[in-house]
Amino acid sequence: MKNVIILFFYSLTFYAQDNYPKDYFCSPLDIPLQLSGNFGELRSNHFHAGFDFKTQQKEGLNVYAAAEGYISRIKITHGGYGKAIYITHPNGYTTVYGHLQSGFGEIEKFIINEQYKAKSYEIELLLQPTDLLVKKGEIIAISGNTGGSDGPHLHFEIRDTASEKIINPMYFGFDTEIKDTKKPFFMGLYVYPIDENSIVNQSKRPLLLTYDQQINGDYLAEKIAANGKIGFGIVVNDYDDVSWNTNGAFKVETFLNGNLSFGYTFDTFSFDETRYINALIDYERFKNEKQRIQKLFAVNLYPLSILKTDVNSGIIDVTNNLTKLYKIEVSDFHGNKSRICIPISFSNTSSVVAEKPKTSKYHVKTKRDNIFSLENVTVTIPTNTFYDDFYMDFEVQNNTVKVHRDFIPAHSSFQIAFEDSISSEKDREKMFIGLFDGKKINHYTTKRYKNTFSIYTKTLGEYRLVKDTISPEIILAKNIAEKWISDRKTIHLTISDDLSGIKSYEGYLNGKWILLEYESKLKRLTHKFSDGIVAEGKNDLKVVVTDNVGNSTIFETHFYRSQKQ
Repeated sequence: MKNVIILFFYSLTFYAQDNYPKDYFCSPLDIPLQLSGNFGELRSNHFHAGFDFKTQQKEGLNVYAAAEGYISRIKITHGGYGKAIYITHPNGYTTVYGHLQSGFGEIEKFIINEQYKAKSYEIELLLQPTDLLVKKGEIIAISGNTGGSDGPHLHFEIRDTASEKIINPMYFGFDTEIKDTKKPFFMGLYVYPIDENSIVNQSKRPLLLTYDQQINGDYLAEKIAANGKIGFGIVVNDYDDVSWNTNGAFKVETFLNGNLSFGYTFDTFSFDETRYINALIDYERFKNEKQRIQKLFAVNLYPLSILKTDVNSGIIDVTNNLTKLYKIEVSDFHGNKSRICIPISFSNTSSVVAEKPKTSKYHVKTKRDNIFSLENVTVTIPTNTFYDDFYMDFEVQNNTVKVHRDFIPAHSSFQIAFEDSISSEKDREKMFIGLFDGKKINHYTTKRYKNTFSIYTKTLGEYRLVKDTISPEIILAKNIAEKWISDRKTIHLTISDDLSGIKSYEGYLNGKWILLEYESKLKRLTHKFSDGIVAEGKNDLKVVVTDNVGNSTIFETHFYRSQKQ
């Protein structure tokens, strides 16, 4: 075994990182592969970090180790990847399997044992190479829908083990599994005046442009008459031959008079970079219309490693007597390509559509610290919190502060602090700061020092200082009190809290701690009798649920069960 371990780590450096093995990894599923999400696809606050494989709209499929190695990490959370298994391989890569229903066989027994040791459903385990070895094609898990998943599927990633950078699985031979002969498809083309001196087609606001397909299959856009600095944006989708849903584009490049202007390729990136998606897209448009326009320029260039730009970061300066030809090329991994050409000419015609008026006196400057105070609220914005300068709406009334609207993306956190000189000490113990989204209050972890409450957030919007004195609610899915339930494999309870939200839950059978699996999407707790805690005959069940400000509810009942089948 010692020689095996030495060989394992010696071979970690065997492959050069730009020479990806094409036939090393096998499919993690034994069904034809179909994508519901591809690598780099644009998601809320992040680029998608792997493949989402469809699982025939159901849970319960076998999930296989893509290659030999050892399970190096197991992470189980209510959100994110839900139940996830990480396998480190001797070729220098790690594969990730997310949204699992459970582990398989001895792996699942190991997970449950560790959860009972920690007395927690949520766990993160970092394992040694000798703990859980797996072979290529071995069943490691059962597919599911846990965590932040909108439907049954398998999330699959390939990472560089040393750097933890995520790599497009297409580079490892998965392109042969997913046939694609279709070109990416343009859904929209936009032009942006960059500053207050810029005019495009007599407008100081962004415009939707028309374009027509030519005989050769390329597109020609309407001619641009502009003055000053401008940039472009696109909405683009891609399709493959085996899936009916849209995917994101693999590669985007723009050229000005034949020279590269702005571009990016979704080959590999780090998790630290993924929030830069909010700088790449027209964030305000996304928030207003749920449309992700990819901006092909940057007013303030951000350090996203996949970007390649000219010295002007994709911004075009249209000056007198100069005609320019701008070209956009969008490709998928298989080389299918679509193009749009846009002729640009100078025009000194005045604008008909004015830019949006600036009505606020609170100017956020991204290259310095900003502190704004009004009545009992202080907002502190550190340097480089936002990507660009902007005028911020800032109002305070009745323990509610309006800090602009969520139209401007923050890259890092800023602080909101409330002073409360009115409430009693008893009331303050039940208070928190929450974000009001128009329908409900979303709890934020709130720190309190004397009469000052503060939070850190990355979201602009309306925040309130509120009090929560209402305890959570616990409801049994089916009444089991005084009943024999020998034919049942599980107990289900629904838990909810309408204000500060659920912080913790604990379950006990006959005084012994039991594992409860929390499915936040369904607000459901589940205990499996296969854990072996249930007793023969009468069983006393106790469940305690606590919200984020300390209000608790205790639910107790008893039932009868026989394990003698």
